[in-house]
Amino acid sequence: QLETLEQEQQECLELRPHPTEKTIHIVSHEHGMTVTKTLQEGEAQPQCQGFSYSRAKLRGLLLEGASLLLLRVLARRQTVPPDLVFPAINTEGDLCTSSY
Repeated sequence: QLETLEQEQQECLELRPHPTEKTIHIVSHEHGMTVTKTLQEGEAQPQCQGFSYSRAKLRGLLLEGASLLLLRVLARRQTVPPDLVFPAINTEGDLCTSSY
């Protein structure tokens, strides 16, 4: 049984004159997961947002690493079960669904 304990996603846009960097940091804890989103635009003060999801909402959660493993298993089996849907966290840190 695999479980994601921590994950960090980072995006950098080198747009002049204001480069932008976005970081999503996800940490698992006993009550669920905490997501911290940081946006840095140029020389401006970084903007941070933090929020948490309960274990009940995250039941069956499929984050990026687990999704890659699942895709490999499905490719190896050469089949995808019908209606294969999991809760996921998108690039903005919001809870969504991932369908295969």
